[in-house]
Amino acid sequence: MLTKTGTEPFHIDGMELGFDLLSFWRWSASDVLSNVTRGRIAEFIVALSLGLSTESAREEWASFDLQTPSGVKIEVKSGAYVQSWFQEGPSTIMFRVPKTRAWDAATNVQSRESRRQADVYVFAVLAHKDRGTIDPLNFSHWRFYVLQTAVLDARTRSQHSITLPSLEKLCGGSITYAELRNAVEQAAGRELA
Repeated sequence: MLTKTGTEPFHIDGMELGFDLLSFWRWSASDVLSNVTRGRIAEFIVALSLGLSTESAREEWASFDLQTPSGVKIEVKSGAYVQSWFQEGPSTIMFRVPKTRAWDAATNVQSRESRRQADVYVFAVLAHKDRGTIDPLNFSHWRFYVLQTAVLDARTRSQHSITLPSLEKLCGGSITYAELRNAVEQAAGRELA
């Protein structure tokens, strides 16, 4: 499905009601710190870094988040220290990475096998810790960790989640937006285009 422009009007059988899709987007997605919106922003940032087209709307129920023209499947996970709700202190960052059964929207059939559906995982951390200046739209506030799915599969610890300290050890530290494309290509073992 192609993306909308935001100017599409709400209507009753063609009679415009005076508000448009952009009004809905402003109402539903302006809290860019909320977990759901932040997660979608992380997916968008990763798609941009990989040079993927954003002309088609994201697939809400896809088995993985992004796919490159060369077929590399990518799962994006997001975490943050600062949340949109009141906090006593920064959040502890942990990512859920369970094996799943893939669902095919074209056939409405779920696979029998549970496994991780992507080839590469990108863990996006909104790392800025000051509530007053945090900005999920500022790419310098983000840090990324990239792992081959095989590395997650080979872990002897939890197969359902991974903590930020564990990612730090496995990845040797975080990378920036500018380094993301190269890191995904290395993890995939091939060029993305």
